Formats: sequence, structure tokens, C-alpha cells
Amino acid sequence: MSIVYIIFGILVFGVLIAIHELGHFSAAKLLGVQVNEFAIGMGPAIISRQKGETLYSWRALPFGGFCAMEGEDEDSDNPRAFNSQSPWKRAVILIAGSFMNFLLGFILVVALYANAAAFRAPVLADFMDGCPYESEEAFQINDRIVKIDGHRVYQYSDVGEFLSENKTGIFDIVVERDGKKVELNGLKLVPLEYEGEENKMYGFYFGYEEATLPVKLQYSWGTTMEFGRWVWKGLRMLTSGEVKMNDMSGPVGIVDLMAETGESAATVADGFLDILYLSAFIAVNLAIMNMLPLPALDGGRVFFLIVTWIIEFITRKKLDHKYEGYIHAAGMVLLLALMAVIMFNDIVKIVTK
Repeated sequence: MSIVYIIFGILVFGVLIAIHELGHFSAAKLLGVQVNEFAIGMGPAIISRQKGETLYSWRALPFGGFCAMEGEDEDSDNPRAFNSQSPWKRAVILIAGSFMNFLLGFILVVALYANAAAFRAPVLADFMDGCPYESEEAFQINDRIVKIDGHRVYQYSDVGEFLSENKTGIFDIVVERDGKKVELNGLKLVPLEYEGEENKMYGFYFGYEEATLPVKLQYSWGTTMEFGRWVWKGLRMLTSGEVKMNDMSGPVGIVDLMAETGESAATVADGFLDILYLSAFIAVNLAIMNMLPLPALDGGRVFFLIVTWIIEFITRKKLDHKYEGYIHAAGMVLLLALMAVIMFNDIVKIVTK
């Protein structure tokens, strides 16, 4: 069955990249920019068809894809070239790829929650016997926990995570009570022993919310935002050295992870659902990572676009964009080298399992 999950993982990864490029393509077409080629996959073309000014192609390797716009990486006198457009149009086109990835992640979560009957909510339903935290100055039944130490609480699991991260025992918590936000600053919370419980606990019972359509959309949005928070946390861990380069994964490692996720599920149906959940996270991951202000990434191009616009606005002189092209070309070489190293590590990890 793992080969089925591997094939499914490859297809899913290909869709994620295709959706990203579709975002660039759609925005370019909408804003009147000439698109010379829209390709799904990389390598030699298997199928290609010219329609109007655009060549549509399906290429041999399922990883990657591209939207080749006139004047994107070279000078062009064409008034419909990418480099002839106003800064805001170019920014919209560059951001559109990540927007589509984020939107896809949200849509996948909505689909996964479609049959949900109820959600465990960060709403206090009751307190354990002897819990000292029920009062006007602390918590009350039906309080919805909105923030803990400045962190937005999107779902029930966030409560335990943020409570455990605070080692001081002094919390700044915001709750929603009777439709109003109530701030509980400097609140001292300590886990205690309760009868019948093996571990120390805070003494809270949390309730459920019926999964109406608005609630499903709310929890889908919350889960998608939670994915984004995981990505930023991972980046902080990477820059601080908590996560090493060997812990990173590229396309090969991601597909292998998808196969493992499917294999570890109780049933085949659960396996595919787990892969779709992972795919939603990867879609959000791609959206954020691609908007980092690094050369060769869309975020880097937007960053240089803003810097260039500011300099040209101040000096009233046009800058030579070839130097920016050199920077992005060097960034692409480094990015490809990094991807090669990560892919090699992925293969080594798979072989040595």
C-alpha cells in the first residue's frame, strides 16, 4: 500500500506547485501581462499546446512548474511585459502564488472538517472539585479563552500548549465573557492534584461547540492560522540552532513523510485523510516560505520591488534592473544547491531507515 501513498503524495505535491504557479498565471492574465508559457512539472515537455500567446505544457518531472512572463527576467520593450507594469501590479502577481497556496490550505481544512459534528472548544464548561480558579478575578463558566500571554488561541489544543510553555506560573490571559473581552493580567495559575487524576492539572473542563457552517469555517480558519504559527516557530528554531539542517526535508522527504503518514493510519480512508491534513499544512508552509525576503523567492522579488520603488521615488532616476537580476540569479544557484543537499539527505535518511 505504501506505493499507493507515495504516488498520491507525488500527485499532491505536484498540485501544490501547480496551484502556486496558477496564482501567478491568473494574476498576470487578469492584469494584462503577457504569459509566454505556463508549465506544470519540470524537464522536457510531454504535452504542449499553443493557445493564443501562451504555450501550455505538461512536463516530465512532477516536481515544480513555472509561469514564464514576458520581461520577467530580461529587458523587454513590450508594453505588456512584466517589467513594464506598475509596482503594485508586479507585487500582486508575485504575491498571488503564495496567496493561492494559503487559500488551498484553507480549502483542504474546510473539506476535512465538512463532516464534523462538533469541535472541542477553548470554552470553560465546568471546574473540577476544589479548583481555586473560579472567581470574578479569574475564570467563570462559559468563558472563552482568547489569548494566553499574547498568543491567539485558535483551538482547544492551544490552551494546554501555551499554559505549559509558561514556566513562571504568572499569566496574562484574555477571555470573552458575555460578549466582552476581559483581561486577566498577572493571573497566578499552578497545576494541582485532583482526586482521581494521575497528573497535576489546572482543574478546567472544556466544552464542545456544534459544528454549524459558520463554526466549521471559524475552526477551519483557526487551523490554517495555526499551521502558519507552526511554520514561524520552525523558522525561529532553525535560526536559533534548535533545528539542524539535517532535520529539513525537500520534495523527496515530504513525499516519504506522506507515505509514512498514510501507512501509520488505522484504515486506508484515514490514511488519505491524514495525508490531506498534512498537505494543507505543507500548502501553508509553501505560502509563507516563498514570501520570505530572500533572493530568487517571490518574497525577495517583492522586497527588491519595494526598495527599488523607494529609491527611484527619492532620486527620480530609473535603476538598472540587471543588478537585481544578478542577485536573484545568484540566489537561485544557492537555492538549487541547498535543495540538492536536502534531497541528498532525504535519500540517505530513506535508505538508512
